[in-house]
Amino acid sequence: MKKKLCRVSALALVLVLALSLAFTGTASAAKEAVTINVYNWGQYISDGTDGYIDVNKAFTEATGIGVNYMTYDSNETMYTKLKTGGATYDVIIPSDYMIARLIREDMLAELNFDNIPNYALVGDAYKNTAFDPENKYSVPYTWGTVGVIYNTKYVDEADTGSWDLLWNEKYKGKILMFDNPRDAFGIAEAYLGYSVNTESSAELNAAADLLLKQKPVVQDYVMDQIFDKMEHEEAWIAPYYAGDYLLMADENEALGFYFPKEGFNFFIDSMCIPKNSEHQAEAEAYINFLCSPEISGENLEYLGYSTPIEGARDYMDPETAESEIAYPPESVLEKGTSFLALSTEATQEMDSLWLKVKTTGGSKAILIGVIGLAVVIVVAVILLLLRKSKKAKRKNLYTK
Repeated sequence: MKKKLCRVSALALVLVLALSLAFTGTASAAKEAVTINVYNWGQYISDGTDGYIDVNKAFTEATGIGVNYMTYDSNETMYTKLKTGGATYDVIIPSDYMIARLIREDMLAELNFDNIPNYALVGDAYKNTAFDPENKYSVPYTWGTVGVIYNTKYVDEADTGSWDLLWNEKYKGKILMFDNPRDAFGIAEAYLGYSVNTESSAELNAAADLLLKQKPVVQDYVMDQIFDKMEHEEAWIAPYYAGDYLLMADENEALGFYFPKEGFNFFIDSMCIPKNSEHQAEAEAYINFLCSPEISGENLEYLGYSTPIEGARDYMDPETAESEIAYPPESVLEKGTSFLALSTEATQEMDSLWLKVKTTGGSKAILIGVIGLAVVIVVAVILLLLRKSKKAKRKNLYTK
């Protein structure tokens, strides 16, 4: 379990960072009262719980810039919100493949790195990536991996080690699955031995068929709902992000985790500014703040995710900083693969197949429900016809 220790008080961090911002010039962004809109994953920032720093509050105290903080549960949800409009965001934190898509569709602003001097502290391993090779549009926030979380009280250790646990009928009704197409297909593709970036129609259809075979054993398709279900033992098995496992294990020590032998997704989530942002300089000040070693260290100590910022692990509890789940050895990481942005055609095919998976009946309960609805409709039609027949008879009696 994580030790709830704070190496530097929130007040001290605010004072240090306020001075830092003043000397780097980014504090000038707060000359006028401004509030930025930040759109991030749920459960993905330290909010003052358990004695940790409230990052958004600390940023406002250090700069005078307000933060209107909103959350989403998947890259696809975030993309749809941006694409359809109706809201303006100043900072978003998508994953690698989604950043590539946003760049391709000209939805991101180029960053002014004069306002982000802490970018120099980002490790070289997280720069010049496939999704942003020229480092123009994104600044790494966290990195991490996907694996399988399971309850050691109910799941036989002999059944663990592979993605096949998610198809094991022994645990029918106690298995959760990702509720987004890229993660779900990535698991099925890895299990089948395909690339998680395949664009082959035959392989995408094979992955969809495998997900359809899984459906009868799945209790629910989830994202943020996984926390309650796994912590309270409503479910026993789920694929999810390693950083979130560490949070769940704090609440339920019976939870275990493993990296599937077939391979898994390695991801980088990065901070970006949408092209229609109304407060780019203030958004860049926010990004710079989150890249300071002190803030990144305590923020990710709380989250359990892995930091790309050099020196940040010095501000973490050693148990977190040395965790082989948050920071796996190279022998494990070499089995991880990053998602790449798929072509428009492959993305559309995957989305269509995912809709088929989600809407195709996977249990007797669904079949019974459909039959029941059909019966209700037939009965309603018969009653309507009988009423019309009675009205017709009455009309004939009055016209005789």
